[in-house]
Amino acid sequence: LGSALKIAFISGSVMGLVVVGLGLLDIAVWYYTLDFYYRNVETSKRIFNITSTMLTFGLGASSMALFVRVGGGIYTKAADVGADLVGKVEAGIPEDDPRNPAVIADNVGDNVGDVAGMGADLYESYIGSIIASMALAAAAGLGTKGVTISMTIAALGIIASIIGIATVRLGNRTTQSALLWALRRGTFIAAGSVAAASYFLITRVLGFQHIGIYYSVLAGLLAGILMGLSTEFYTSHKYSPTQSVARAALTGPGTVIISGFSNGMCSIFIPVITVAVAILISFYFSGGFSNFNLGLYGVGISAVGMLSTLGITLATDAYGPVADNAGGNTQMAGLPPEVREKTDALDSLGNTTAATGKGFAIGSAALTTLALITAYKDQLESLSVQLNLSLLNPKIIVGLFIGGMLPFLFSALTMRSVGNAASKIVFEVRRQFKEIRGIMEGESKPDYARCVEIVTLASQKQMILPSAIALLSPILVGIIFGVEANIGLLIASMVSGFVLAIVLANSGASWDNAKKYIEEGNLGGKGSDSHKASVVGDTVGDPCKDTAGPSVNILIKIMSMASIVFAAFVVSKTLLP
Repeated sequence: LGSALKIAFISGSVMGLVVVGLGLLDIAVWYYTLDFYYRNVETSKRIFNITSTMLTFGLGASSMALFVRVGGGIYTKAADVGADLVGKVEAGIPEDDPRNPAVIADNVGDNVGDVAGMGADLYESYIGSIIASMALAAAAGLGTKGVTISMTIAALGIIASIIGIATVRLGNRTTQSALLWALRRGTFIAAGSVAAASYFLITRVLGFQHIGIYYSVLAGLLAGILMGLSTEFYTSHKYSPTQSVARAALTGPGTVIISGFSNGMCSIFIPVITVAVAILISFYFSGGFSNFNLGLYGVGISAVGMLSTLGITLATDAYGPVADNAGGNTQMAGLPPEVREKTDALDSLGNTTAATGKGFAIGSAALTTLALITAYKDQLESLSVQLNLSLLNPKIIVGLFIGGMLPFLFSALTMRSVGNAASKIVFEVRRQFKEIRGIMEGESKPDYARCVEIVTLASQKQMILPSAIALLSPILVGIIFGVEANIGLLIASMVSGFVLAIVLANSGASWDNAKKYIEEGNLGGKGSDSHKASVVGDTVGDPCKDTAGPSVNILIKIMSMASIVFAAFVVSKTLLP
């Protein structure tokens, strides 16, 4: 089991280090390119031009993340739900059985949604936090040192992640807790390394008078760890919340859904308080109201701190789909049952790390979005826009209402898209079972390619409307109601999107792990009525945790990016005075 863990984790670490490496390389190349381009401009003006221009870099990353995360989420869950509904529920065949025509589409979907999608999502947060904090450093008057320190902290994080990855060892114990501790130990070592190195970096580069910025980095690091632990508590079947969801399956699917949804809503308390405290610590220690711009820079740096260990955090998350697909290959190859038991143990751990990774992605998205909103405010002020940000301003109130609504509308559209695409898979799988003789007996081979083709085309078509809403909403609100309304839109969507994403992700993960808990032999085991009820809960939870919830991260970030890039255009075209 130790060797299997190492292979899966090293595969995930390739993903994690590629994301952070490419992200930092892109930012560094553009920074020095723009620095050369503006070489004849006075220093403070040159720094402002560089950081303002680099903010537009984020829109490209956001657009790609939107495509991969939303389209990939629809793909993976449409294939998963379609395969489960006909294969497991109707035909009664095991998961990942090669007789299921949708099994290849399902396995491909694990990589599309959980590897490429998560990577694109966190790449966007990673570069967004760095370029936003660079712009805030310019506004705070910290000069070249303040602007480049974000990149330096990110570079320290990459080195720390490599150290953390090297320390992941299983040892002689092969229990679930030992597997989890092996991964967690590496994350803690990486975070501790960043904390130690950042102290010397900040005090040497910015001076001891800016020690508050170091506390901002610490706040971000600790917030990321606490959110991961909170998510694990509410979604792992080792703990009482998910076990209570499993016990609810004894009375039917209705109580499973009620229990799982209530568990998801309870799980928002710790992450919200954690992020709120991190924001306050970062703001007050860095500058507070006595130096407002420096305080906002501290908030941006806390987002950089949280994401500095992304290399190993993403490695533990991307490990899950590798273990999941290994289990699928085991089933399709007809390997001995003890092999499947070991891959299931790794997969069960992968479900926990995936849920933890989603919690981390949601928290980092909230902090990154806040940094981007403050950068947007600075961008408007540089355009000589007079802002009235009073909460009694009707434009702000209108923006708050629209922004609070958008994450729910966006989630509804993505979940409906999963349902529509899954329906096409269900009809196709039923057709093949009916028309291709010998599939159930294993004598004939299903048409796997047809299912892959259907779900690919359906996911691309279904993502058009949600993507258009995400990109156009801030531009249209800004033009119709003014930039104050747009700021209200961004703030409200950040708050409601943060909470909604946690509820959807944790509810879905608790339904999934409640099913796994029963499949391990508890409460009746596989084939029992409680297991059938848990499968219904898992089917409902799949689009929640893997499509709608993660997609909200992209929504709140891309709206901020679009607002920044189109700020000058919106200001010139505003209809209301």
